[in-house]
Amino acid sequence: MSTFMWDERQNLKAAPAPRRHRVTSFDVAAEAGVSQSTVSRALAGDPVVSEATRSRVFAAARKLDYHVDENAARLRTGRTGTIAVVVIMRPGDHIRDFNPFYFALLGATCAAASRRGYETLVSLQHGPENLFGRYQEQRKADGLIVIGASVNVAAWEYFEDVAASGAHVVCWGSPREDLEWVRSDNHGGARLAVGHLLSCGYRRIACITSLIQPQFAERYEGYVATMREAGLEPWLVGIEEGYTREEQGRRATAALVEAGQSFDAIFAACDEMALGAMRALRDAGIDVPGDVGVIGFDGIRTGAQATPPLTTIEADFEAAGDLLVDRLLGMVTGNPAPQVRVPIALRARASTRGAR
Repeated sequence: MSTFMWDERQNLKAAPAPRRHRVTSFDVAAEAGVSQSTVSRALAGDPVVSEATRSRVFAAARKLDYHVDENAARLRTGRTGTIAVVVIMRPGDHIRDFNPFYFALLGATCAAASRRGYETLVSLQHGPENLFGRYQEQRKADGLIVIGASVNVAAWEYFEDVAASGAHVVCWGSPREDLEWVRSDNHGGARLAVGHLLSCGYRRIACITSLIQPQFAERYEGYVATMREAGLEPWLVGIEEGYTREEQGRRATAALVEAGQSFDAIFAACDEMALGAMRALRDAGIDVPGDVGVIGFDGIRTGAQATPPLTTIEADFEAAGDLLVDRLLGMVTGNPAPQVRVPIALRARASTRGAR
């Protein structure tokens, strides 16, 4: 005789899963302790919102697993949520020859955009065949940041036309004052560099630079002012165009040595020139920093790994990225910020004697 047993649980229908509450921007606002409009502005990257408030809003959004409906937001605001970043190379440059300072600045800019809820569209450009900046017109980006070498005249003329058409454009390295820009404190940085060399006991200080690039010209002006205040004569050593920055520094220094010029320090307009200068001094059997001290400008990572490690004036890369993005977003939102200088700092290393 078979036995049949009925499980009463089969009479029960599966209980419906509890409905999940859809998190809204009002929930995020309550969690962050701000208004809903502040949440919207913070998530849209509006520079009017302070960094502290923006961080609080993003933390609340992550905690509540809140995600912005990107399509709805774009339709509502008419924005793409993307920033285009063009990095201009020198004509004919190979990617391996490109100044590492600009790559560091590119990384800082992308990180700053991400912190403000923006994506970045990056392009490396160098010649007429690949120049493009109509991202805003084609609804690919809300604005454009241009970073690069001022010697690429054709490229800057092109992007000047883009800006003149009404596009939102902010530049680093622009040779043109009529373009919106962010720059390092070049004059103040040069004064800090020369002041450091003087405090180390150096007196016959040569400056390796070009006056064509505005940022280098500003650094030379700071060098001249500090030398004259110390009762010393400025000494400009020009570079040969058409070479990499490191080779320009090497050739300029080698020419100084071959000419029998008496000098005990070099202030180079950028770190790559300074690294080339140290190579020429090493080849000539001249001790750095005992015989000649060397200081650069930019704060690229390669300088810290040189032999000896390079003393430099370092730009605050994170601040530079923040300022570029905030200046552009200010244009996008109709709240333009003034042109600004990025803070700099002295990084004293073994390529100069200890300060006295």
